Amino acid sequence: MTGSTAVDWTWETAEDPDEVHALLRACDAYQARRYGSPAPVRNTGTTERRVRSGEVHLLRHDGEAAGMFTLSWDPPFTLAADAFPPAVRPAYLGRLAVAPRLLADSAPTGATCVRRATELASARGADALRSEANPDLAGTVKLLELLGFRRHGDVLTDAAGRRTVRLQKSFGPDPATRSEESR
Repeated sequence: MTGSTAVDWTWETAEDPDEVHALLRACDAYQARRYGSPAPVRNTGTTERRVRSGEVHLLRHDGEAAGMFTLSWDPPFTLAADAFPPAVRPAYLGRLAVAPRLLADSAPTGATCVRRATELASARGADALRSEANPDLAGTVKLLELLGFRRHGDVLTDAAGRRTVRLQKSFGPDPATRSEESR
């Protein structure tokens, strides 16, 4: 966070589902306008559940919500058995959102959120961090790829027309390499 002191930026486990949901919807609306795609429909009940379970990590700048993500052990999306490469203990990154004022300023808030999610997942014993993203949000997908995530599989389109791509960042050796090395 260039030009700011460490005191200006703080992490916390979110406690207010309304604040989290407002940030999520504001980011969705901004991205929809920017990329010309429909904003996803968000469920307030899901937001409340994730906040209560302690899965939502909130970045504040000068006391205001600046960015957020969820980190969970259960996939927040439907998952086919072969959707990702093998992992023993994968964690799941979801609901990555940045305040529109910071997106408009090109602040590195999204990268800060993804790095934090990666650090937390690895520290908690995950061997991979998985996510789904809308491939039409080119900036978000590029950010994830720059931070070490790799795409897996084709772009998926559901019955409602929602497009997604699966991405995974592995920690440590590739599971296929591990099994070969242990021989």
